[in-house]
This record gives sequence, structure tokens and C-alpha cells, in this order.
Amino acid sequence: MNSDLIFIIFYSYLLGSIPFGLIITKIFLKKDVRKIGSGNIGATNVLRTGNKSLAFLTLFFDILKGYICIYITLINFSEFTQLAALICFIGHIFPIWLRFKGGKGVATYLGIVLALSFNLALVFGISWLLILYITRYSSLSSILSSLNVFLFSFYSSLIYPDFIYLTFFIIIVFTHRENLVRLKNKTERKIKL
Repeated sequence: MNSDLIFIIFYSYLLGSIPFGLIITKIFLKKDVRKIGSGNIGATNVLRTGNKSLAFLTLFFDILKGYICIYITLINFSEFTQLAALICFIGHIFPIWLRFKGGKGVATYLGIVLALSFNLALVFGISWLLILYITRYSSLSSILSSLNVFLFSFYSSLIYPDFIYLTFFIIIVFTHRENLVRLKNKTERKIKL
């Protein structure tokens, strides 16, 4: 394994693994977000603290870390962009600092997609907002919107389809497996808009 590859894996994982939801709630609320609501460190669970500003801040920084990771890689190691994207995404879900129990990866995924394709990020954002408005389920919005991104990427590049988005979709379904059970049982919590 060459040194560039080791460096890419190192910075991608470290950037992805920064638990902004936990850091922000510890600083501003003196609380551990893992002991609130679903116990997740993402923006949706930070919202359950009742502080919309901190939820937005968590969302912003989780998106930003995904974007920065891909931006750095595109400039310096463009041939390894997909690897960096996947490692950063996995870093958020399995951060070493939290004994590999992180978030569900959606905001970091959006930051990655935004750096790779503004159009696909737009597809995700519009899909997510529409589905959330109709259903009030953040989990369902995330799953279906990531599926839409894959479908749009696939049909817009049929000659050389980009299966990284399929990989992201599969992982997002995996991280939301408990939500899917709750959706089936009609016990999933709705988001108050």
C-alpha cells in the first residue's frame, strides 16, 4: 500500500469520525446527546433536545466534514475520490472515539454528494424535504432520497454507471434498520416542523 493511499484513508476516516453532535451538545447544553431520544449523535436527535440552532449547527458541520474530505481529495488525489468518500462516510458511522457507535451518516453523505455533484445534492435535498413534508419521518426521507440519488446517477450515466451511490444507499438502509422496524410497526417518531 503506497503512502498516498494510507494518508487518504487516515484523513478521510478522521474527518468523518468527528462527532459534532456530541461535541456541540456537550459544549452548549452540558449534556450527552447519546442519552437523549434515540441516542444518536446526528442532527435529528440533537433536534430532540429542543434546540433547533444546535441541530442546524450539527447538520452544517456534519455536511461540511464530508464536503471538505472530498474537496481535498479531488484536488490532490482525484483517482481515489470514491475511496475517500466511502471511508469518510464509514468514519461517521463507526468513529473510533465513540467505540465505533456513531451516527447514521446522512448529513455526511450529503456533504460528500455535494462535493461530487451539485445536481445530485439538489436531488437529495428536494426529495428529502418533500418526503419529510408529506410523511414527517426523517428516516424514511433519508432512505428514499438516497435511493433517488442512486437512480438519478444511474440513469444519467448508463454507459459507465456510478455504483458508489448504490453502496451509500445500502449502508443508509443498514444504519436505519431499526427505524424501518419502527416504521413497519407504526412506532417511528415523527419530526415536528
